[in-house]
Amino acid sequence: MKPQVEKNHYAFDRYVGFDRWVSYHTQIKETLLLFPESILEVGPGDGVYRNYLESQTNVRYQSLDIDPELKPDIVGSVTAIPLPDNAVDYVVAFEILEHLPFEEFPRALAEIARVGKKGAVISLPHFGPPIKLLFKLPFLPEISFAMKIPYMPQHRFNGQHYWELGKKGYSVSRILNELERFFVVEKHFVPFENQYHHFFVLVKRARA
Repeated sequence: MKPQVEKNHYAFDRYVGFDRWVSYHTQIKETLLLFPESILEVGPGDGVYRNYLESQTNVRYQSLDIDPELKPDIVGSVTAIPLPDNAVDYVVAFEILEHLPFEEFPRALAEIARVGKKGAVISLPHFGPPIKLLFKLPFLPEISFAMKIPYMPQHRFNGQHYWELGKKGYSVSRILNELERFFVVEKHFVPFENQYHHFFVLVKRARA
């Protein structure tokens, strides 16, 4: 595959909003909760996740991308990761796998499971008009609630996303079924502040 966007796609003024900062926080938090010694990030993007791990932790970090302009440690595809089995503790792929045609999704998951000794953390775009409620009184805990209106249009390729969770044919249950071929889904959730990103924390299945 060829890169879908130029490097300037990640310019701060067009790429980084509050919702994306929420995702960065979630990416880092969920990674550190796993206490990894080593990480492979598929698709480093603007490098925020990488910069934090390299400057603030002792995690051994590597990146993989098909675009050499992003200066990844390894140039290659998630469907054929040029690393041996169990090369790192965890593979992470945040808002990456939807850039592949869906028929390549299982192959990418198989490669992630092969290379990640313990598991993976991924996020996927989750379409759906959200309803959000937030209630806060002084001295009491904040109460929040969010849900997506059940509206599932047909997805049309937009130059980047071949498919999106929540659109016709791409239900949460279908994605979970694909993930569970290779992993135990330890948890999955949508952060309240960013209803477009759906996170999955995955534990590698033991081979029979």
